[in-house]
Amino acid sequence: MSTRKFPTTVTAYVITVSDITVEVSRKKIKNMNLRVRPDGRVTISAPLSMKEETIENFVRSKTDWIRKHIADAEEHPPPETSGYETGDPFYVWGERYVLLVIRGKKNSLVLRGNEAILTIKEGGTSSQREKIIREYYRKALIKETEILFPEWETITGLRASGWQTKYMRTKWGTCNITKKKIWLNVQLASRPIECLEYVILHELVHLKERKHDEKFKRLMDLHMPSWREIKASLNRQTIDRTE
Repeated sequence: MSTRKFPTTVTAYVITVSDITVEVSRKKIKNMNLRVRPDGRVTISAPLSMKEETIENFVRSKTDWIRKHIADAEEHPPPETSGYETGDPFYVWGERYVLLVIRGKKNSLVLRGNEAILTIKEGGTSSQREKIIREYYRKALIKETEILFPEWETITGLRASGWQTKYMRTKWGTCNITKKKIWLNVQLASRPIECLEYVILHELVHLKERKHDEKFKRLMDLHMPSWREIKASLNRQTIDRTE
């Protein structure tokens, strides 16, 4: 059963079914629509007249499908949506900055106070801005990974043949088990540092356990008891409550 009942006159509320939190919106529609959002949120649009029990039973019948898609969402980075314009939020290791785009003789990105100052040559395009930012993230990621990667190899006793960084649209990290080589997504530099540590550990553990089975989870629990919480937060953007 859900943890709370709501009258049918409520148009937006939250229920919990089988430990799954679902955001319910009642609308003037004929059919019920279930979605797992890119950030892992589960939402349902339901007709105004539909019984609460019907909604709960529908969620319960879809729990396996929901859990699978939540797990997929947590493993995959969200698409980049910023146009890299002045005033856009910009994150480095989970810290929020405000982007300031200026013209100059040399392309660069510098953090100063709460601003990320992006200097771009005259005539620079949005794709060039993106290239500068990705390069900034790549260098930041390399700097931290050079410290953290050998530390986690020592902690786990697992050794990779090497690691590299690259921009990936669908994964935070990946591992070639045969070659024992690991790749890390440059976008990790936008997330808190513990997210990078989680991904490093995750990929190292894959050198021993290919699947996300109970053996894999036990190894993760052994080395990082809070990994589930970090994994769940990995794709969630930092929210500035002052906005």
